[in-house]
Amino acid sequence: MPDRPPLVLFDLDGTLVDSAPGIWASVRVAAAGLGLPEPTPAQLRAMVGPPLQDGFATVFGLTGDDVGRAVAAYRGHYSSGAMLDVAVYDGVPQLLRTLRDGGAVLAVATSKPQVFAVRVLGHVGLLRAFAGVHGASLDGAVRHKDQVVAAALAAHPGTRAVALVGDREHDVLGAAAHGLPCVGAGWGPGGAGELTAAGAAAVVATPGEVPAALARLEG
Repeated sequence: MPDRPPLVLFDLDGTLVDSAPGIWASVRVAAAGLGLPEPTPAQLRAMVGPPLQDGFATVFGLTGDDVGRAVAAYRGHYSSGAMLDVAVYDGVPQLLRTLRDGGAVLAVATSKPQVFAVRVLGHVGLLRAFAGVHGASLDGAVRHKDQVVAAALAAHPGTRAVALVGDREHDVLGAAAHGLPCVGAGWGPGGAGELTAAGAAAVVATPGEVPAALARLEG
């Protein structure tokens, strides 16, 4: 029986694309709508990566209906165009080509709503590189990284999962829940310190270093 092809999962925000400008603008709109102070740089950075509901609860201390109001205000601004204020990180297209040319199956596992993730990937020309895009549901029932990783693994049963590539501690922990190592995207907003502390199997500084890190994991 031939070897199953390797499956490599990718986070989206902060790993494949720099989506901070659109996210930050939408967070500012939501904060203003709830009468909150102007978000600090640290608060804005903390909102890139985690599920939206969790971010507003933990970063801004919102509770109850205020979380839903913040999410609605954010999504109103984000879906009207801010989501497309993104840029592909240098080296990412080449990385995806290298892995696919080597026989890997690629899929996205993101806490961003799946419908938004597909739109962003299509906008920047990366959608065709992926065999599947797995993200959160708009109602928040599916939003945690371990949930979207589970969906990605289930959708590609004929493969052998190698790793998740991501930039935040949520990526490391969500992958670990399924026994999957995480290659830390040190170029993202999370930073090497956060990734190492969370238990990333490796942290690399550029997309070009990912294939070698994956090969070491398989070796």
